[in-house]
Amino acid sequence: MAWDHQGPHTDEWTEATLAALQTEGAALLSQVPHDIGSWCPGYVDAPPRERAAFWAGLLSALARFESTWNPHAVGGGGQWFGLVQISPATARGYGCEADSGAELTDGAANLACAVRIAAQTVTRDGVVAAGGGGFAADWGPFASAEKRQQMAAWVSSQDYCRRQG
Repeated sequence: MAWDHQGPHTDEWTEATLAALQTEGAALLSQVPHDIGSWCPGYVDAPPRERAAFWAGLLSALARFESTWNPHAVGGGGQWFGLVQISPATARGYGCEADSGAELTDGAANLACAVRIAAQTVTRDGVVAAGGGGFAADWGPFASAEKRQQMAAWVSSQDYCRRQG
């Protein structure tokens, strides 16, 4: 994951994200978003394990821009919290377990909430982030062409996104 070099706690983040993808994020694993080719060329033919790795990898890349991988980051004058900067109101709106600023600064809880949000928006919009949908509906870095390109370049270069054959 993009955060692997940030210390031993990142294993917990990865495990929590992958676990959330098996439960509240399961819809993501069966989806083939319309814009997946620009994010993960091998996704269509990938087994569920590699599809889950893609979504976890994308969240790890997003966390770079949202918090520089700091689970205790608070932005927007106290509005957004944690690794991927979720507001408590957004967390409550999506039914996340972690729905307070303090709870959202727990890395694993923040990422589980992010998976819950993404499962709803990607499924609803049918895209990873095209046209302001999917991830772009809730996370600002997807509105920046430069940041979107950097995230796509990183995630598409990972083994789980390479086309097999």
